Amino acid sequence: MVNADIEIETLAEFDQVVARGSLSGYRIQSVNLLERTFALLSADTSAAVFLGCAMEPDASVKVRADGALVFPPVPDLPFNPYRGLLYTPEELFDGLPDGYEATPDALAYAWFQETKADGDVFSSMLRSIHDDAVSDALDEHLAGARVVGVMGGHAMSRGGTDYRGAAELGRALTRSGLTVATGGGPGAMEAANLGAYLAPAPDDALAEALELLAKAPSFTPSVSDWARAAFAVRERWPAGGDSVGIPTWFYGHEPPNAFAAHIAKYFANATREDGLLARSTAGVVFLPGAAGTVQEVFDSATPNYYGSRGEPAPMVLVDREHWTEHLPVWPLLRALARGRAMESRIALVDSVDEVPGVLASMS
Repeated sequence: MVNADIEIETLAEFDQVVARGSLSGYRIQSVNLLERTFALLSADTSAAVFLGCAMEPDASVKVRADGALVFPPVPDLPFNPYRGLLYTPEELFDGLPDGYEATPDALAYAWFQETKADGDVFSSMLRSIHDDAVSDALDEHLAGARVVGVMGGHAMSRGGTDYRGAAELGRALTRSGLTVATGGGPGAMEAANLGAYLAPAPDDALAEALELLAKAPSFTPSVSDWARAAFAVRERWPAGGDSVGIPTWFYGHEPPNAFAAHIAKYFANATREDGLLARSTAGVVFLPGAAGTVQEVFDSATPNYYGSRGEPAPMVLVDREHWTEHLPVWPLLRALARGRAMESRIALVDSVDEVPGVLASMS
């Protein structure tokens, strides 16, 4: 069984392993080896697997002769299907000064739009390899972390009271030692990641950050202006706290937010949604949202109902009026939970201020 101990994802890791004399059996993932020809010619590379590693032709011939498998880089792609690490905001928004349309995130979405229905097995294979690599990187990043998911709608404006509340929630959860994970997009998702980002900063930093962000309250009409406002906040407080965003190019018209320190972006939305909820082992908080958030409530409730993931993860719905009158999800959730192990793991609260205490009581 392959494990992360034999995965090499950086040049520094490669050099450490080579210094011990053998690459046999290792998986080298998207490492540029053009300047490591001598090492490749000298080391035992039998049973190694090279995934998207650039190397000189003579090195490639040698490692193949050793019996290694070599999956070469794919030219002219706006993304790396073999990537070994999660994305960062800087990577996805590289080139933002020239406009969002020039960024790797926008270019990957454009490629997806062109290929998602073209019937080409090569394109679909590349998307699958990419998403599997992202899942592997996400599991490695979250190993040992206590993860709490924060779900909510994308339409929440940066200037609103609800946005501030979601940011305060993300900050409080992060300060309590939890790792906040969101859908990685705008609105409530961005607000929670913002709060996590500002967790190490003084309390008054949030009010100042909200003023900066209010200059571009929504990603419409200009994603460029919206993203630039976020990076202005990052420049003001460069040492941000850790959190995770898990967005998708399936909803590529919604850009990823720049406050999640680590971004697991997928092509397949179903993989992304199930993975986000499955990894939220410390609980899931549902802020007011519409159809997407309702779906996430029951995507979370189903494995809790059947016990398919073991102990039910806590579920906290925020805003009693929203979840009992506007979208009456709570009565159905409570009826489903009755008499089952999940019954003591669901809660409905009036405000985000109650969430940390309720989560702690159900842990």
